[in-house]
Amino acid sequence: MNKREIAIHVPVLARVEGEGALDLHISGDRIDHLRLRIFEPPRLFEKFLEGRSFRDVPDMVARICGICPVAYQMSAAHAIEQVFGMDPGPWVRDMRRLFYCGEWLESHALHVHLLAAPDFLGFPTAIAMAQKFPEEVRRGLQLQELGNAIVRLLGGRSVHPVGARIGGFSHAPSPQAAADLLARLEAAVADAEALVHWVASLPMPDDVQAFTCVSLRHPNEYPMNEGRLVSNHGLDMDIRSYRERFSEFHVPHSTSLHSTLDGKPYLVGPLARLNLNMDRLPPAVAKNLAATGIRFPSSNMFHSALARAVEIHLALLEAIRILENYRPAQPHIAPTPRAGVGYGCTEAPRGFLWHRFEMDGQGRVVNTEIVPPTAQNQARIEEDLHRSLLAFGLDQPEEALRLRAETVIRNYDPCISCSTHFLRLNLERQ
Repeated sequence: MNKREIAIHVPVLARVEGEGALDLHISGDRIDHLRLRIFEPPRLFEKFLEGRSFRDVPDMVARICGICPVAYQMSAAHAIEQVFGMDPGPWVRDMRRLFYCGEWLESHALHVHLLAAPDFLGFPTAIAMAQKFPEEVRRGLQLQELGNAIVRLLGGRSVHPVGARIGGFSHAPSPQAAADLLARLEAAVADAEALVHWVASLPMPDDVQAFTCVSLRHPNEYPMNEGRLVSNHGLDMDIRSYRERFSEFHVPHSTSLHSTLDGKPYLVGPLARLNLNMDRLPPAVAKNLAATGIRFPSSNMFHSALARAVEIHLALLEAIRILENYRPAQPHIAPTPRAGVGYGCTEAPRGFLWHRFEMDGQGRVVNTEIVPPTAQNQARIEEDLHRSLLAFGLDQPEEALRLRAETVIRNYDPCISCSTHFLRLNLERQ
């Protein structure tokens, strides 16, 4: 057998935030070595939070990710409110769900149009794609801006919003502002429906594989802010028990932690959520998806793009439902600090985000753990790369293998900066 060795290095994965490299070593029809290396420096957010007041936490954790600050704010708020024994009430709960709808809209719209669609249609960038698909790109950017508008309504601004606080929000939007946004959202429903069909029509690779899906599941709604952790292999647990089954560990080739469930990689994100929560879709969303002819649960990882489009439709209708019944109310309740440990787990656009906060009696952070979705998907990405490249054909030219690998990685929408934690020091003396 002829032995052929190829080393592919991707110094910067185009259209993915952060820096990474894929080392791939091939011997004939076998992959001897595959490593996705992340070069992001330690970000130290968990250490930065120690000793800080609960009042500082929402604004600080928002800086962990520029695309999904809401997820970090909501998970932290839930954890700290659990410590303090707080229930902010139904108005705050509705507004938090609305807040999350905004983040899903803006993040998913960017991914579908700037990352996934150019890959499937063979364009190097969304700008190049817009020359042939100007209306589709315009529609995507308009949906993205609606997400930004929702986040601004409650957060004061769309990037690193400052309106969230422990106990609720800093202000209640005016009825007029809510009504104006409602009208814009209602006018976009047809666009969201059409987007689902357009994404379903894209020439996605048919790459069926076995994987474990994990997401939150709520008794009567599609999960965003609350729920139990479930999987398609029987997992059903309270978020407080996360550490009993899930593990994080360092690998020598990356600054990003890897995660496993019972020692095996697993998937978080829109495809996992949709696979596990099909029966929680609003009827209009389920009907629109069924009309595409693509069935879920799906074992094709590239159907993640379609799942994002479905969640855009869902988030739009959820935002409309909440704003149709909007009435201003007391935007927050005053926290009463006490010592203890609390947990928060919400569904960021890229998958569930788990927080653990230990607080002292003065409301200061003693220590915290933050597990972002990108870190949870790292082991699954490497597993997917191995499987997808074998199916694609290792005899393909180097540039084709590079593009296929980038397409697989971008399919997860990885936020590489969010996936890195401080490395434990191992000291040796001689």
